Amino acid sequence: MDKNASHDTLALELLTAAHGPVMSRLWQLYWHDLSEDRDVPPRADGTFKEFDMPSFLGAEPDRLGFLLRHGDDLAGFVLIGSADDDSDRDVREFFVVRGLRRHGVGRRAATMVLTQFPGRWMIAFQEENPGAAAFWRRVAADTATDGVVEERHPVPDKPWIPPDVVLRLTTS
Repeated sequence: MDKNASHDTLALELLTAAHGPVMSRLWQLYWHDLSEDRDVPPRADGTFKEFDMPSFLGAEPDRLGFLLRHGDDLAGFVLIGSADDDSDRDVREFFVVRGLRRHGVGRRAATMVLTQFPGRWMIAFQEENPGAAAFWRRVAADTATDGVVEERHPVPDKPWIPPDVVLRLTTS
């Protein structure tokens, strides 16, 4: 992967059914990364939970998924949906492959998504993941049109997980 490719080489590619095998593999990498902070071991067959592809392909009209492309390289994915509260949308899942982290790819991708869908956003993350915490606070501060509100919320049905940090912001 060329980490130094020009700024204009990042693209969001809308998920289609044809992306199923790619998303399944990326999903496993994503959950492998999360397992460090979430204490989630793989199942007996060596895999983590399966990706719910249909919900991001029109089965639930309030959800969208995108592959991230950095030039010709696959860079990760972002999944967005309608928030359960007064926000218009929320970032459900966000993943950048390790080889492209800390090179601006994730920040550009997150900014693209937040500004491509202007409105009120909710972004949740775990404080115990310091990379994610710094990343999302920086992205939110850079894209918010009228400030960022930070809250803490318990994770539903998972009392053993520390509360989520929730950022609320509006983009244009």
